[in-house]
Amino acid sequence: MTFNAAALLLLIAGLALIGWLAGRARSSLLAGRAGTKLHSRPQYHGWYVALWLFAPAALFLAVWSSVSPALITNQVLTSEAAQSLPSFGFERGAILSDARNVAEGKQAAVRLPAAAPLVKPYSDATHRYAWIGIAAMLALALAGGLYAFTRIRPDFRARTRVEKIVMLFLLLASLVAILTTFGIVLSLLFESIRFFRLVSPAELLFGTTWAPTSGAPQPDTFGGIPLFWGTVLIGAIIAMIVAIPIGMMTAVYLTQYAAPTVRKWVKPLLEILAGVPTVVYGYFAALTVAPALREFAVMLGIPNASTESALAAGIVMGVMIIPFVSSMADDSINAVPQAMRDGSLALGATPNETIRQVLIPAALPGVMGGILLAVSRAIGETMIVVMAAGLSANMTANPFASVTTVTAQIVKLLTGDQEFDSAKTLAAFALGLVLFIVTLLLNIVALRIVKKYREAYE
Repeated sequence: MTFNAAALLLLIAGLALIGWLAGRARSSLLAGRAGTKLHSRPQYHGWYVALWLFAPAALFLAVWSSVSPALITNQVLTSEAAQSLPSFGFERGAILSDARNVAEGKQAAVRLPAAAPLVKPYSDATHRYAWIGIAAMLALALAGGLYAFTRIRPDFRARTRVEKIVMLFLLLASLVAILTTFGIVLSLLFESIRFFRLVSPAELLFGTTWAPTSGAPQPDTFGGIPLFWGTVLIGAIIAMIVAIPIGMMTAVYLTQYAAPTVRKWVKPLLEILAGVPTVVYGYFAALTVAPALREFAVMLGIPNASTESALAAGIVMGVMIIPFVSSMADDSINAVPQAMRDGSLALGATPNETIRQVLIPAALPGVMGGILLAVSRAIGETMIVVMAAGLSANMTANPFASVTTVTAQIVKLLTGDQEFDSAKTLAAFALGLVLFIVTLLLNIVALRIVKKYREAYE
């Protein structure tokens, strides 16, 4: 018998359902007595019992699932069959893993002869700790449910207790997001510090040659300026030139001029663009847009025109992020009070002047949020860049030339078998840290702009 966490979780969920029914039935029975008035409705008493049944048992299950493998391995290592194992090393771990897989039914027979004597000790230890875990879990569930059930009284504030428990779960959920962000920052920071011990930060931030090599870092090979410029050219210039005007004009049309039937169909169709996989955009850019732009460049007489160009990637990326701009602008313009529209028109302003001088400035916080989201999405895009712009670290203002971005180089540096003590591999974390800081600064600037205009229109 193995410790199947999913099945046990379903078991305690079933017990929690029984507890909910029992708590609700007891509360309803108390409410049916003459002259008795409950503080909380019967379903809150049911939820109180169910939560006390489920939460302690689920918490123990999570802890036990993490602890029991180590306990099982320790018991196996103390058995007589494990005395001939190597003291340490890869061979020892491979033998133990082989025996564990056979004992748990993941493979039919051992692959290493030395693992055969360990199968029975592993099987016995697995059964023992599985039953210990199940017994402890059920004991906690029944004790919690019994405690909650005995507290059901007419004056018991079950609703208050349930709401506090729900608030605690919501707090823990928000802490998960915060702690995840801290984990990302710390992982980037620690690995970046290792990189900057090998390569000067000034070289990464101000160097003009990007040619990372394995082994000892060579001077003037980790210059990040070509990568930063490629990111700005594709994601912050070309893509924004495409996305912002089209997205804004689309939002203005849908909110001010389009008939309800047209808006009903056009808005969902436009938002479908946000759900298209980026690899599909990459195919479209590489097979359709890039060759057409190359032919256009040849027609203009531009020498050495390539099918991999910043312009192809930027245009397709701009099309991809149009929904981010248009949807946020659409919602923000619709949220402007009707009184502001009516007041502008009553003062003699034309509809065009009302849109330019009243609606868009009043909706600017939401518009800026959409633009910021679009810029962040464009800066972090990888697949379109790899397929349409290439991986050449060129510092050029020619949009028909091949360039690369920070994210594309991060993927290139971390693809395949890499040595994580090499400056070439660690450079990916330093680039990620720079990208994170730039995105953070963009958020700060956008928040200041939003605050300024919100104060002006409140």
